[in-house]
Amino acid sequence: MTPGKELQHHPGASGAARRGRAGVARLAFERVGARTVVRSALAHSPLRLLTPRNHGHAAWVYTSSLGGGLVDGDHLSLDMDVAGGAAALLSSQGAHRVYRSPHGCRSDLSARVGAGAFLALVPDPTMCFAGARYTQHQEIHLAPDASLVVMDLVVAGRSANGERWAFTRYASTLHVHREGRALVDERWLLDPAHGALPERLGRFDALGTVLLVGPALASAREALAARIGAMPLSPRAGQVCSASPLGAEGLLVRAASTSAEGLLRTAREWLSFLTPLLGDDPWTRRA
Repeated sequence: MTPGKELQHHPGASGAARRGRAGVARLAFERVGARTVVRSALAHSPLRLLTPRNHGHAAWVYTSSLGGGLVDGDHLSLDMDVAGGAAALLSSQGAHRVYRSPHGCRSDLSARVGAGAFLALVPDPTMCFAGARYTQHQEIHLAPDASLVVMDLVVAGRSANGERWAFTRYASTLHVHREGRALVDERWLLDPAHGALPERLGRFDALGTVLLVGPALASAREALAARIGAMPLSPRAGQVCSASPLGAEGLLVRAASTSAEGLLRTAREWLSFLTPLLGDDPWTRRA
């Protein structure tokens, strides 16, 4: 299995026949001895779950969509559990493409992370094509001492094809709770109805959020906050970043970049601490 290679899809050829697909998946991780295993991984087309082996103690799962992206009316829904003491990584097989979708596409993720468990949600960026309408909702519930990493990036689109911030609507919600208490309520809305997106976003071609929560990430949060705080400020900087502490247990980083590739590379550098937490490097080992 080689995430990153996706099936090619041309929406105009078969969009009508494939409109309105509902992909539902159920995923569960548990700890067995010193390792975490995938206890169950059930998915309905167009959603697929891939479970490559790795050299670490954590279990890894990659998502992909039949056809390489979402077409009009698609609705993906993933429900997952990470049992107490387990360590899991959920990523994607490549960029999350959303094709032209007048009626809209949607993806929902609901996750529960058990006591002392660790979950890393680090998919590749979302890329909305011209005319795409996309809604994303992520709801994560953390037990005591659970830890969480989230990386969520959205890019301008196919800029080389003249589709820079040319989608119809992008909406993203991230809710994180611990024992019923809200830690994060993050909402993004990019809608040309509020003003033309290329003009509003100026020179930036990518936006992102990186979230670190929980005791396993205390030193990583301190180091990342210091790193971002030391970044020089200039009027035409290629990247603009801010770091906001979430009390004593979290850090929320927001970033904008003139380069989609540059923001992805930077975000992965920020998350280099994942290798010892997972026991293997998620950015170089995808097989």
